[in-house]
Amino acid sequence: MSEQQLDHALDLMRRLPPQQIEKNLRDLIDLVPDLCEDLLSSVDQPLKIARDKETGRDYLLCDYNRDGDSYRSPWSNKYDPPLEDGAMPSDKLRQLEVDANQAFDQYREMYFEGGVSSVYLWDLDNGFAGVILIKKAGDGSKKIKGCWDSIHVVEVQEKSSGRNAHYKLTSTVMLWLQTNKPSSGTMNLGGSLTRQVEADNTVSETNPHIANIGRMVEDMENKIRNTLNEIYFGKTNSILNGLRSVQSLSEQKLSEALKTDLAQALQKRQKADLNN
Repeated sequence: MSEQQLDHALDLMRRLPPQQIEKNLRDLIDLVPDLCEDLLSSVDQPLKIARDKETGRDYLLCDYNRDGDSYRSPWSNKYDPPLEDGAMPSDKLRQLEVDANQAFDQYREMYFEGGVSSVYLWDLDNGFAGVILIKKAGDGSKKIKGCWDSIHVVEVQEKSSGRNAHYKLTSTVMLWLQTNKPSSGTMNLGGSLTRQVEADNTVSETNPHIANIGRMVEDMENKIRNTLNEIYFGKTNSILNGLRSVQSLSEQKLSEALKTDLAQALQKRQKADLNN
């Protein structure tokens, strides 16, 4: 019964507005306390921002950089609040983490022109895993508020030769927009998508892990963005056009009459061509 309840709860969370995930999650846990641990580990929540006291740079918080009640900064590699025995990547992986944070910081600036990004890596027996986080929130300057949260979890299994690796990427994007204009009133629009992809790639000095992961993340974000645009914005536009046309009734009648005249003229032309 608990598995069925969890399936229903997760299905409900996927259908509720992403900007209210935290509230909806608390309400569900209050209704079914036994699902607390499963829900917290299964439901992606909007990313929160913290500031590294040592470097003065912002970073993102998630379960992957948390140890107890402390969170590790990717910039200084220190926990806040301080934690002496917190989980840390190996020295080799830490250097890769530093390079990855620099690379995805440039990626974020190029595609999002703002926001915050963070990359965290951890060791596995035959490779490593990591998470790439990106958050961009709208400032509401044009009476439009919104937020993009993307969570990319990647698992890298290195082959024995060291020249090839298998990559498994699981990406979740949460997007919501809110407008409040006198002409259209208040409207909330949002949704989330999760997609997964696997690939085998060569690894070399000219084609390192960061480049392979970067291409996969870039392709995945483009696909998810296009899907969100088609499903949510395209469908909403279609519904609005069905409820109220942007053209007046007289303009619609004139357009329909013009289409009819053109169709009749084409039919006459085709008949004349056949007779000749």
